[in-house]
Amino acid sequence: MIRYGIIGFGAWGRCYADAIRKLPEVTLIGIAVGNSDTVNNIRTEYPDVTVVADYHELLRLNDLDVAVVSVPNHLHFRIGFDVLNAGKHSLIEKPLALTVKDCETLFQTATEKNLYLAVGHQFRLSSLWGKIKELIDSGRIGEPKYALIELSRNPYRTGEDGWRYDKKRVGNWILEEPVHFFDLACWYFELFGKAVSVYATANTCLSTDSELYDNLSAVVHFSNGSYAVITQTLAAFEHHQSVKVTGTKGSLWAAWSGAMDRTRHPEFFLKISDGNNVTEINIEKPAGELFELEEQIIQMSRVIRGEAKIHCTGSDGCRATALSIAAQKSAQTGEEVKL
Repeated sequence: MIRYGIIGFGAWGRCYADAIRKLPEVTLIGIAVGNSDTVNNIRTEYPDVTVVADYHELLRLNDLDVAVVSVPNHLHFRIGFDVLNAGKHSLIEKPLALTVKDCETLFQTATEKNLYLAVGHQFRLSSLWGKIKELIDSGRIGEPKYALIELSRNPYRTGEDGWRYDKKRVGNWILEEPVHFFDLACWYFELFGKAVSVYATANTCLSTDSELYDNLSAVVHFSNGSYAVITQTLAAFEHHQSVKVTGTKGSLWAAWSGAMDRTRHPEFFLKISDGNNVTEINIEKPAGELFELEEQIIQMSRVIRGEAKIHCTGSDGCRATALSIAAQKSAQTGEEVKL
């Protein structure tokens, strides 16, 4: 039984708590809510869990195995660093940190202390998006040469105290969600080449801050000549994501749609073609953030027991952050940014 604690208890922290409590091989032993005014309310909701306002108290629990860091982006580094220095394994929500230097420090600290550090890029554990990786690696479409990763959705939730609309706390909106898609592109192409440059263009129609981009399109070039197009709009409705990949022997197309990102009743499909025939791939498990969150908890537990590998390492998290920061720079300067 792997014992979890959660640091940060906004909407996503609650999703973590619900996932941990329903899974049979893990248990939730502590929550750090970050607000002393709400401690008693959370204790009433979770009477069998230690609830504190100061996350340092949580880290002092001797039986804590893993701390989940689910706080606003600007706190990921400071709290993640404290978790690792307390000798606890850590699952840190994306982005790993707001700077590449801080990402590298977290990765190095975990390595030096022989601790597991996983990053919350849960799409890697998706029954849908993960199946694409499996098909690419098995050679079904040959060498991938092009990918399109697209998201059309409603505007972001503001987050507690409006942090997601505060540039100092969110970093930028590329780090808030497209960071997932940069990670996916690198993951899909990792057997064939490394990301070498990014060019991005962006604008805003909903935000009062011109650097918080509602609309973004970026082209990532890889060392083998392949490239990926990542495009997002936050000025649309519902939540619709698609991935298309073409290779030297075929192509594939996957799509996911829901009324919102956290629905448990989405529509999704995956099709593959060898150039002549189109086949729909059966996806046995449901796909979506909430299901993938549960898979993250299970995967981390198996890592600690020596039964699996980390789905997204600190090194992977560094790369996704670096690409997101490079895309932000490119959108601001209008120039391609080398990595």
